[in-house]
Amino acid sequence: MLWTATQVLRKFSTSSHYYQNKLKLAIIGQSLFGQEVYSNLRKQGHKVVGVFTVPDKDGKADPLAVAAEKDGTPVFKFPRWRVKGKPIPEVVDAYKKVGAELNVMPFCSQFIPMNIIDNPKHGSIIYHPSILPLHRGASAINWTLIQGDKKAGFSVFWADDGLDTGPILLQRECAVEPNDTVDSLYNRFLFPEGIKAMVESVQLIADGKAPKVPQTEEGASYEGIQKKSNAKVNLAQPAKAIHNWIRGHDKVPGAWTLINGQSVTLYGSSMLGGSVPAGQPLDIEGASQPGLVTKNGLVLYGTDGKALLVKNLQFEDGKMIPASKYFSSGESSSVELTDDEKKMAEEIRNIWKGILSNVPAVEDATDFFKSGAASMDVVRLVEEVKQKCPDVQLQTEDVYMATTFQDFIQMFVRKLRGEDQEEELVIDYATKEVNNMTVKMPNQCFINGKFEDAENGKNYDTINPTDGSVICKVSYASVGDVDRAVAAAKEAYETGAWGRMNPRDRGSLLYKLADLMEEHQEELATIESIDSGAVYTLALKTHVGMSIQTFRYFAGWCDKIQGKTIPINQARPNRNLTFTKKEPLGVCAIVIPWNYPLMMLAWKSAACLAAGNTLVLKPAQVTPLTALKFAELSVKAGIPKGVINILPGSGGMVGQRLSDHPDIRKLGFTGSTPIGKQIMKSCAVSNLKKVSLELGGKSPLIIFGDCDMDKAVRMGMSSVYFNKGENCIAAGRLFVEDCIHDEFISRVVEEIKKMKIGDPLDRSTDHGPQNHKAHLDKLLEYCEVGLKEGATLVYGGKQVDRPGFFMEPTVFTDVEDHMFIAKEESFGPVMVVSKFKDGDVDGVLQRANDTEYGLASGVFTRDINKAMYVSERLEAGTVFVNTYNKTDVASPFGGFKQSGFGKDLGEDALMEYLKTKAVTVEY
Repeated sequence: MLWTATQVLRKFSTSSHYYQNKLKLAIIGQSLFGQEVYSNLRKQGHKVVGVFTVPDKDGKADPLAVAAEKDGTPVFKFPRWRVKGKPIPEVVDAYKKVGAELNVMPFCSQFIPMNIIDNPKHGSIIYHPSILPLHRGASAINWTLIQGDKKAGFSVFWADDGLDTGPILLQRECAVEPNDTVDSLYNRFLFPEGIKAMVESVQLIADGKAPKVPQTEEGASYEGIQKKSNAKVNLAQPAKAIHNWIRGHDKVPGAWTLINGQSVTLYGSSMLGGSVPAGQPLDIEGASQPGLVTKNGLVLYGTDGKALLVKNLQFEDGKMIPASKYFSSGESSSVELTDDEKKMAEEIRNIWKGILSNVPAVEDATDFFKSGAASMDVVRLVEEVKQKCPDVQLQTEDVYMATTFQDFIQMFVRKLRGEDQEEELVIDYATKEVNNMTVKMPNQCFINGKFEDAENGKNYDTINPTDGSVICKVSYASVGDVDRAVAAAKEAYETGAWGRMNPRDRGSLLYKLADLMEEHQEELATIESIDSGAVYTLALKTHVGMSIQTFRYFAGWCDKIQGKTIPINQARPNRNLTFTKKEPLGVCAIVIPWNYPLMMLAWKSAACLAAGNTLVLKPAQVTPLTALKFAELSVKAGIPKGVINILPGSGGMVGQRLSDHPDIRKLGFTGSTPIGKQIMKSCAVSNLKKVSLELGGKSPLIIFGDCDMDKAVRMGMSSVYFNKGENCIAAGRLFVEDCIHDEFISRVVEEIKKMKIGDPLDRSTDHGPQNHKAHLDKLLEYCEVGLKEGATLVYGGKQVDRPGFFMEPTVFTDVEDHMFIAKEESFGPVMVVSKFKDGDVDGVLQRANDTEYGLASGVFTRDINKAMYVSERLEAGTVFVNTYNKTDVASPFGGFKQSGFGKDLGEDALMEYLKTKAVTVEY
């Protein structure tokens, strides 16, 4: 019943008379939240007849009062509404004179008498930051986190004489992220969505459609106000409970503990996954074991032996430092300012003067907080400085760490110069001595710029197909990890540096990433070889080489994405200008297969990133290692945190959650047709996210009698056996003209016998192992079916008698159109050959197109007219003429029919990750 209001709004929001009903409102409250509610209600046409807020503090008016006074709205600043429990007559009279029809109370710290609450025609509505009846009271957000709730939210309710007990008008909820704080939860959801909900609630009341749902007492709770005095953290409990207590008090009032007899407040807590870095022990009162000051922060241990990481510490004098600097002696040396930096410093000094209006002059030693600044002033300072210099990534924590003007300017200049370095990336490598080198392989989830264990602590073995041995254990991502990764990607897109970055700068980062991939190409190729079975020389040239080319190609596109101007009929006597803009979609999900692990990552993610999106990528469960190595290189390239997230794990869990997630706007998938259909369905049901699918194929290759036989044999074999047949566009069926059929087969078999099957790291190997055991078993079963149906097995069809997952290159002839192997893809080294009558061009075309797939196709002939005739009639996204497997980063790649839709590579791929906005201006 509580969601009825939303449904009503959606039903009527497009009608021309929706905003016809307006109310006279009294806004009772304070804060920036109150100001935003006030401003948005006025924008929607409601009349605010009076604003009732708190008196000025230290000569500064509340933000709500500032906005209202600027608009000429009557403002009343009563210090109190009652004395000794009774309403003050003068205050009540002043209120009644404004003639409000509804009291709107977005945030109010004063006690409002019931004769004020009930006075308007429609009564009063209040915003409360919890899902009532849970967490009644003034510290609702704190307790949502302290108690480890999985969901947070807010309620808009009708005021009554109880404490947060009135009937519910509207509620909204969101997931609580593992490392949410009071600040992050408020800024991400409670503040922006709360403003919208208050405006929506008022309109529902105006339209006579606002529900009044009585609160139940089942599950009701009331917790007291959290103050500094009762915010001391109990360290004699499990790590998760300590983490929840710290984040539940971050930033206000701040959880604290005693270190060396001094009160120290803890900020920026996160659960620590993986190994604990080395550090210096620190005795902390009440802790089950000493803490550890590491390069990443202060590690605290719970009674369960698990650990958490605290980022910042604040001392009794208000000074905040990175926890990693606890034992550092002395201050960092001052930087000498250039003339331009001195000018910028004076502009910032004027910002301080505007905020600290009660201070006669802002000196170098002026302390921001000792001069009367509060938490809202911190936000204002950060935002005003960002307006002056948007390239500097300033955070609220920076103000707490540099409280005097001189320290603030020093910190600002270091950021301006790029001297503030990010935390060193901590990687728990799996290492191997292989291929005459030491390969270092990250093996954890990569979320928000960090490698960390899966939330559930699970991992799995990734296998070397050459011998069946375990390469290493890899984190097995959970649904919770997906949600955290998506939240990180969303934040990076909406508020991070990536979303504000100039396109050319974005391209520079992608060029740098390509350079790093090239620098590490031998290591990447080695990892690709041991994880996927790819022959090293092919991995180096194609798997890795084309990945590097792809990133360089799309890096060049970053500053060339543009719309167009469109001539339209003018609305005389006025004139119009209409233009289009290409904009990124937002958070994108990418799910890739196991046959080209790094190259498939590059084909999709390079276009996605060039367009300005952020991404969450799931590599194939059996081949995760080059994707995780790529994540490491992305950090070294300077890609901001949250832009790229990599989650190894199962398709059924990670892939499904990505398909269902409401914050993902696009999903790019390469894989099987049945899974593609399921993904498309999930994407439609969840939030109609955009989809591109590169699915299965049964690509026909037609070889005519007038071909160049040497080339046809060489390319025909490549069309089937390239990358062990694990190739999306592999020729799944060869049609060979009768007059050359026998010679063609004889020469193919002769060449197969020359192929060296063996260790993919051996430079002379031609044919490596299949990707994994289950796939090898399917290929052997595929061959058995072919034999049973009557096809002739000319060569191969068996597993190679050696360790690992090796299969003989296989040739079937006499394959008839109705047979299973004529219709279904093997995705392995199986050549399926059918004859066609001499000169029967149209007949073989009909047979070639008699498939539900349409990914690729090919034709070999010396007759250019025949080649063009056939290429025009083949129903496939790519047609090769007298060549095969010739893909290029500039040429679009994708299929027709049940081989999917959408394109990788080329300008077309870029369009898959952009949306078009049309803008019309009248002048």
